[in-house]
Amino acid sequence: MKKTKSRLSWGIAWILGIFWSVVALLPFVFMVLNSFKEKFELLTEGVFSIPKSFNLENYKTVLTGNFFRFFFNSVIVLVISLTILLFISACASYPLSRFKFRLAKPIYSLIVACMSIPIHITLIPVFKMSKDMGIYDSIWALIGPYVATAIPISVFILTSFMREIPKEIEEAAQIDGCGKYQMFFRIIFPLAKPGLATLAIYNGVNMWNEFSFAYTLTQSSANRTLPLAVWEFQGQYSMNTPMVMAVLTLTVIPMIILFIFAQDKLVKGMTAGAVKG
Repeated sequence: MKKTKSRLSWGIAWILGIFWSVVALLPFVFMVLNSFKEKFELLTEGVFSIPKSFNLENYKTVLTGNFFRFFFNSVIVLVISLTILLFISACASYPLSRFKFRLAKPIYSLIVACMSIPIHITLIPVFKMSKDMGIYDSIWALIGPYVATAIPISVFILTSFMREIPKEIEEAAQIDGCGKYQMFFRIIFPLAKPGLATLAIYNGVNMWNEFSFAYTLTQSSANRTLPLAVWEFQGQYSMNTPMVMAVLTLTVIPMIILFIFAQDKLVKGMTAGAVKG
């Protein structure tokens, strides 16, 4: 009876897994296949049909345009924003998870409550602030909003992760004369790398695909990021769907490469601290 239930459970799990894989892969297959088609081939053939000839002109047109400018803008904003975000989140999570003081719970509750604030209601205040600071229509205007909107969820996750680090490690370090700052940079911070890697991937994908702030805080083509590049190509080639598919394919490639090389760290970060020893 138990073997039958186990086989049934595994069978259902396999069916659901295959179904979800198909659902997740179909948009990607649609995007890649149609990126190699000619302008009107998508209209005359099926959307999932194999291209008559793998046409590379769409990719040549995209790559000879402003695509690399948009790409490097996104890379600069992503690297700087993630560096600042992870450092601030780690510095905030360490005292909230390891120290006992009167305002720990109210501060932590306030940070968690900020997760419920829709980011779109901050667009107008952030826009005015950027204009007053003189950084409007520059990639530097995006870094502050990206970091600020990602701090609540990052501190929430990282605080829970740091709470699971054994306190005996800190006690042993204190006996060896390790201070609070040395404790953080030499012990807690290295041990929190799986959690930091998870946050880097999670927030990195969000920042890479962010559109609202990028559209509101930048105006010139020289300061736009990849999501706006997709929007610009869609406007420029409104009837040329394969061209838009080529832009989308080139845009998602960096994130796919990131997941391939960092998936083990992502899994470790998600499962670490899930079971108390």
